[in-house]
Amino acid sequence: MTVEADPIELMKKSKSIAVVGVSARPNRPSYEVAEYLIEVGYEVFLVNPRETEILGRRVYDSISSLPKKVDIVDIFRKASDVPPVVEDAIRAGAGAIWMQLDIVNEAAANEAASAGLEVVMDRCTKIEHKKIVDVEQSE
Repeated sequence: MTVEADPIELMKKSKSIAVVGVSARPNRPSYEVAEYLIEVGYEVFLVNPRETEILGRRVYDSISSLPKKVDIVDIFRKASDVPPVVEDAIRAGAGAIWMQLDIVNEAAANEAASAGLEVVMDRCTKIEHKKIVDVEQSE
């Protein structure tokens, strides 16, 4: 089993996030999460080879085609589609792989960890970030 990174600590130290599998439909979780991450100040890159613009931003075909290395690759793809995303993230020099709620792929997680990337599975970046905000507001 892969040793996972602390999701809150990873969110705190990260500045840039690529949202892979983002949908152009506002009612989809990937759209809502990307919109939230932009609103709270992350530098967000959108990745979906079937789209060209979402949320008024350019959409990239792959992680490798992004203009810079990102801290987190936030994956909204089914578990069986995760391995090529991880391979792309490794090639692109990403810092971490983050599989969204209900997405777990141990083999891909192990590949990412072996390449030096931090790994989070079955968690939501929006939910984890809101925990940071809740703690800061209660202090």
